Amino acid sequence: MKLYDYPRSSAAYRVRIALNLKGVNFEAIPVNLLEGQQRGEDYRALNPTGLVPSLDTGEGLIGQSLAIIEYLDERFPEPALLPAGALARARARALALQVACDIHPLNNLRVLQYLVGEFGIDEQQKLAWYHHWLKQGLAALERQLAGESSAFCCGERPGLADICLVPQLYNARRFGLDLAPYPRLVAIEAACQRLEAFAAAHPDHHQEA
Repeated sequence: MKLYDYPRSSAAYRVRIALNLKGVNFEAIPVNLLEGQQRGEDYRALNPTGLVPSLDTGEGLIGQSLAIIEYLDERFPEPALLPAGALARARARALALQVACDIHPLNNLRVLQYLVGEFGIDEQQKLAWYHHWLKQGLAALERQLAGESSAFCCGERPGLADICLVPQLYNARRFGLDLAPYPRLVAIEAACQRLEAFAAAHPDHHQEA
């Protein structure tokens, strides 16, 4: 499989974790977001959205990180990324979607670039925007998970929610957010990072695209 990847993209980071958890070998093909390669004709011919990641499965191309992860979970059932039971699975998806749909889109690169380029906001204002949405989203996740003692978001093995959480906390640190108010989230992240699948997916272990 070929993963069109940018190391510091939260969405691409999610997919690297999932591929590692499944033990799937893949070739990472760099797409440099800072240089605008995602907007080039060659990449848009593959993925018209101009977003990363994209996964070339050998049978077709899939965009959108959560769609890719669900595909991997169906094609490679073990280890499962969702818990057993309809309600537990729905809860895991809800936690993942809170990150992927409520937090991440408001502070990804193209949004921040638009705020700077279109409205002329300065670095302090950009960080205030970023931190506002992060704090709202992470506080909600912390409240939902604070009363539980499991190692991961949804039990004693990592899954879809953890795959989304870890890259978001990585980005939060990059932008200087204090994570002290979220001890449960930080503890889950630490449990994840002790696993090779998560550690190997970390942006520091991938050549900068």
